[in-house]
Order: sequence, then structure tokens, then C-alpha cells
Amino acid sequence: MSLPLISYASTLRKLATGKHRRPVNGIHNLSPANQHMKIRTILVDDQSTALTTLRDMLHSCGPDVEVIGTAVGGAQGVEMINRLAPDLIFLDVQMPEMDGFQTLAQIKLPQMPIVIFVTGHDGFALQAFEAHALDYLLKPCRMTRLRSAVQRARQLLENRQSGQIEMKLDGLLSDLKRGVKYPERLAVKSNGRIVFLRLTDIDLAEASDNYVKLYAGGDSYMFRETLTALEEKLSPERFLRISRSIIVNIESVKELQPMFHGEYVVLLRNGTKVTLTRGYRKQLQQLGVTL
Repeated sequence: MSLPLISYASTLRKLATGKHRRPVNGIHNLSPANQHMKIRTILVDDQSTALTTLRDMLHSCGPDVEVIGTAVGGAQGVEMINRLAPDLIFLDVQMPEMDGFQTLAQIKLPQMPIVIFVTGHDGFALQAFEAHALDYLLKPCRMTRLRSAVQRARQLLENRQSGQIEMKLDGLLSDLKRGVKYPERLAVKSNGRIVFLRLTDIDLAEASDNYVKLYAGGDSYMFRETLTALEEKLSPERFLRISRSIIVNIESVKELQPMFHGEYVVLLRNGTKVTLTRGYRKQLQQLGVTL
């Protein structure tokens, strides 16, 4: 079974925005003499039995491996990862609604954890992981393979080799980029009508509960979809997420005004002002700003 096209689209945002960067979380010197330094670990899978099995197996991988949470499905995984900021994630690739790549794309941590992918016999995923030397486990997981994967993660954390992982993820996401098609317009219900809105006409998208308010020229429309779901339909070369609640059209940005604590006021050509929050500061690179 091949990975769905939408997972490729979601990973593009990671490649374009640099959110997949993975400096490690300050874990160091995890030698036997320093096993009090824990590898804080989160498991993400859509099957609770798989989570229980993996958690039990990890008990045999050393006292430094501490499972701080298990998440059933990608959405729960994103919330848990962003809240607890683990050092290591075991991430299932094939999950309904939000797969492993989509989950990875929604991590908003300033310091990204190491990821060990967990997958079934998916030919494309295995070829991609092997081509870029990224670690993965095949279901059902074997203990010897699991211990080897944990040891490699342990060594990366000890040696702070975040740059190597960053380069490998760049290569993987670049491969996934090939063949992605983005829609050119949205069908939006408005006052009993259906308006076909060209995506290039959208200046700003703002989250509003389970809706998104779209601003295009002097008009606005309520679109029944979450901001995250809409983001997957938008080309990362044209649109930029600057906060949890705001996506802007890059062509609509007129200037940036620095604020305190790494935040910026983003001034659009129509005079609208929105805030680029600190957690999205790396997005400035997509606007040609050198950090």
C-alpha cells in the first residue's frame, strides 16, 4: 500500500518552513554511569494494542528510556508531543485521518525530538527511509531491532548529532515533494451560494473554531474546515503559517516590524496587521529574512 498523496503535501510544509529541524533536547552523557539522565519518550500509534506491546518491549531497552506518554492517533500525538517536548518519538506511519508524516509536520517545538518511524510493509516508505538512512521499525517489532534503534538514538543524544538527522530529513522530505499537486480554487458556501475562490486571491486565513475565515480582497468567507486541514491544500511556496491561528499569502506581505521576544508584526498590502509568533520565527527564512 502506498502512502496517500495528502501525506506528501503535508510534509512539504515541513520542508519549506524548516519546522522539522531537530536540535536535541539537552540530553547528554547517557553512559551507564549517568543513567539518571532519562530519554523522555512518546509513542504514537492508532492501535492501542501496538502501543502496549511497544511500551512493554521498551522496558528491556535500558533504565534510561522513560515512556512519558502514549498517544492513540496523530492528532493526540501532536498535542502530547507539543506539550511534553520529548527527546524521542516512536511514530507509526500508517494512521487514519492524520498519518505519521502529517503528524511530524504539525510538531511546533523549538527543539525537535529524534523520530523512529514504525511501519508495516509499505514499499515506498521503506525505500525512502533506507535511502536516507533514517531509522525505522517493521511491525511486528523484533527486540533485537528495537534495541539497536534505541542505542542509535542514545548515541545521537549523547553526541548531539542533530545536524546529521536534519540533513537526512531534508532528503526524505525532498523525495516526498515530487508529484504533489495543489488545488487552484476552493468551493466556499456563502449566503446560500457556492463561491469558487481562487487560492491565489486569498490574502489571509484565520482560524475560528472548526471554521476558517478567508480574506480575499475586500471580501471575507467562512470555510468549514480547520486551519490545519486547509494548510494541507495550500502550496508552501505561496502560503506561510505564522501562528497557530494565521496563514498568510506570501505575495500579500508588504513588510515586517520587529517586536519583543522574537515576534514580528506582519503588515499586509491591504493594511491588515497580524503577528508572527516566536514559535514560528523560522518561517522568516521563507520570506527571505536571514536569522
